[in-house]
Amino acid sequence: MLFAISNVEAQCAMCRAVLESEDGQKTAQGINNGIVYLMLIPYILIGGIGFVIYRKLKQK
Repeated sequence: MLFAISNVEAQCAMCRAVLESEDGQKTAQGINNGIVYLMLIPYILIGGIGFVIYRKLKQK
């Protein structure tokens, strides 16, 4: 479920209004991908740290 690919739109209202007026929507897609990327990084880091702590406690 974590790695399931879904079509999401993560723009704020102002960004969306500006980007919808552009032809081709390449910039809008890039902005969406950047927002999703920035959103996922903290979860990946916290999950990695939690996994390392879990392994350390499991070894003892």
